[in-house]
Amino acid sequence: MPSSLPVLDPPEPADTAPLRPPGRAADEKVNRVTSIPFILLHFLPFLAILTGVSVRAVALCVVLYVGRMFCITAGFHRYFAHRSYRLNRFWQFMLAFGGTTAAQKGPLWWAAHHRNHHRDSDGPNDVHSPTQKGFWWSHVGWILCEKYAETDYGRIRDFAKYPELVFLNKRDWIGPWALGIACYLIAGWSGLLIGFFLSTVLLWHATFTVNSLAHVFGRRRYATTDTSRNSAVIAAMTLGEGWHNNHHYYQASARQGFFWWEFDPTFYGLKVASWLGIVKGLRTPPARIRGANRISRGTFDGGMAAGELARLARLGQRDLALEG
Repeated sequence: MPSSLPVLDPPEPADTAPLRPPGRAADEKVNRVTSIPFILLHFLPFLAILTGVSVRAVALCVVLYVGRMFCITAGFHRYFAHRSYRLNRFWQFMLAFGGTTAAQKGPLWWAAHHRNHHRDSDGPNDVHSPTQKGFWWSHVGWILCEKYAETDYGRIRDFAKYPELVFLNKRDWIGPWALGIACYLIAGWSGLLIGFFLSTVLLWHATFTVNSLAHVFGRRRYATTDTSRNSAVIAAMTLGEGWHNNHHYYQASARQGFFWWEFDPTFYGLKVASWLGIVKGLRTPPARIRGANRISRGTFDGGMAAGELARLARLGQRDLALEG
């Protein structure tokens, strides 16, 4: 007898392809066109093979590295981003202008993004976390994409009220161009290539190590919610910024080397400026702050635990993408 049961179509084969994580957003990809000047500038110092290198140019390179590093660390970072001391309007402008000569964009752009970094350090919304998006992203990738090209004026309202700072921020090319021309006038082509361009490249990558290496290399004294670390090597390169775990633990301090043996030339310079009456209200960490929350005394280090989970999640997403 013929069967009265309906004939069923064979089931569709299951989709066994692994889920692919979403790719990086378009505005988070390196803009290859606007990044050309940044990349080319790295090669310009090699032209000194043709021009020769003068003693004056080498002296310019050293002086401009140290001087501009101070403007970044004391100015863009400890003053504009964290307000760890006070200045009058004249010295505020001078420090801002000096920082622009380092070719790291304007003071309001720099400080606003740094404040956003501290809001969610090593979290999903951190602008340059190596645990979230990888080492090279935290070192330089985030600067070369479109997402962070604009200044978040809402994050820096306290300084955006000064029109002279907004002027510098919008015309951040004035400082580097003026300094480059001055280097040429002082020491010729060698002064431009070595004194200006080489010191600028060195300054860039020394500053960038605080965002990248200082979250993966060094030791931790204090338990924080991120992966910040202390490094004497980075501190030496950046005039004291390498005591990064100290800084993330107590951001209000103008002194990042909390103890006498922690080399912090930026703070020494600010201290001298305070004796001269230029700097006011210089904040330092109280003894009770320096002695609390020590990992060595059994405080749970949740920041490193969270950072490791974020790193493993990122590696898992990469593996899924490779399998797909």
